[in-house]
This record gives sequence, structure tokens and C-alpha cells, in this order.
Amino acid sequence: MKLSVIVPVFNEKNTILEILKKIGAVDMEKEILVIDDGSTDGTRDMLKTIDGQRPAADRRNDEIKIIYHKRNMGKGRAIRTGLNNATGDVVIIQDADLEYDPQDYPKLIEPILSGRAKVVYGSRLFGKGKKSYWSFYLGGRLLSFLANLLYNAGITDEPTCYKAFRADVIKSIDLKCRRFEFCPEVTAKVRKKGYKIFEVPINYEPRSIKDGKKISWRDGLEAIWTLVRYRFFS
Repeated sequence: MKLSVIVPVFNEKNTILEILKKIGAVDMEKEILVIDDGSTDGTRDMLKTIDGQRPAADRRNDEIKIIYHKRNMGKGRAIRTGLNNATGDVVIIQDADLEYDPQDYPKLIEPILSGRAKVVYGSRLFGKGKKSYWSFYLGGRLLSFLANLLYNAGITDEPTCYKAFRADVIKSIDLKCRRFEFCPEVTAKVRKKGYKIFEVPINYEPRSIKDGKKISWRDGLEAIWTLVRYRFFS
């Protein structure tokens, strides 16, 4: 089994090398696809120094592929670029900050490997670690409620970054997302195709807006509209 880890990156010079080191330390066969989405803070220069090399902590023969967008196109578009280049059997989405712990990968992919699931979400509510700001926490609860109401998703953490898919499943989804609406769009479309979403607990260490958190209330409104749109208008 080969794992494809898609890492969308935009202006993460303070964390990008550390997260790649953490991904490399996970003991399983994988490819790491880093999509630099037009970074302007020095992230791109740092990536060019390691382009084609293995992360420092990697003891296997993992491949790292770095793809550069000429301009900032959004997280959703970066994920779509990663999917177009992924060759693994299972795909995981990994943010470039340090909020999520790659050591949770085995838990995320186990239900897929055992045949119990084709889509797995990592739930921050079930896992250990701090909770995010109340505004983000309540926003996440609202999105989960809407996903359950509109799609009978049966989940607790719709906007979680940690989403794992059997590769053939995620590649069969016709994604249109450009920004942070990847999460509600993929949730809506996997449920409309009839796939059950399995959840496992994950660790989570939220960062602040001061530390570089990019999502805003406008993205929350877009996520709500995305869930509604794909239920009734698409």
C-alpha cells in the first residue's frame, strides 16, 4: 500500500520544514506532494533547497514532489493539483502548519486498509488536544450539523483537515473548489455518491490568527453556501 500525502502550502516558511520532517518520520511507504500556491514569504526558496530530496527524518525511500503554482490560486486548487499528480492507493490531505500530527496517519488509513471504509475523517472532537477559538469551534459544529442535516453524513467534524480517501474514490469526484470550500464540497459529493464517512480520533494543536491561521468568517459563509448549493442546486 502506497500513501499519497498532499500538502497545500501558502506562506508557511516558519513551519514547512518541520511538517515535512514529521511526515517523513511516519513509518510507511508514501509519496509527499507539496503544492506551493504562490508563496511570497520565502517558503518557495526554502522548498527549492529540498526539491527532489527526502525529508530529514525519512529512513525509507519516500519520494517528495514539489509543484509550484505561478500565482496564488487557493487551497482547493492546490489540492486538485496534488490529486492530479498522486500515484498512491490512499490519499491524505495535510496542512502545512503544525496543527495536525502526521503520527495519526496509521489510525486514519486503518479503516481503509481493513476494508471497513473508503472515506475517513479525523475528528478533533474525539481526540486529545486543545480546542480552537470558540468562533472556529462553533463554526465547525454548525458545518457538521448542516452536513448531517443535508446529507445524513453522521459526522462530528466536517471541516477537519485530516481527510483520507481510497485514491479511486477521491479521483472519481469532480471537484470545482478553489479555496477553503474543498471540505464542504468533498463532503457533499462523497455523500451524494453514497460513500459512508468513517471517523477516528486525532490529535490537534490549534494555532492563532497571529501565528498565521488564514481561514476567516467569510470562508465559513462560503462553506455553508457550498453545502446548501450542492444539496439543492447542483
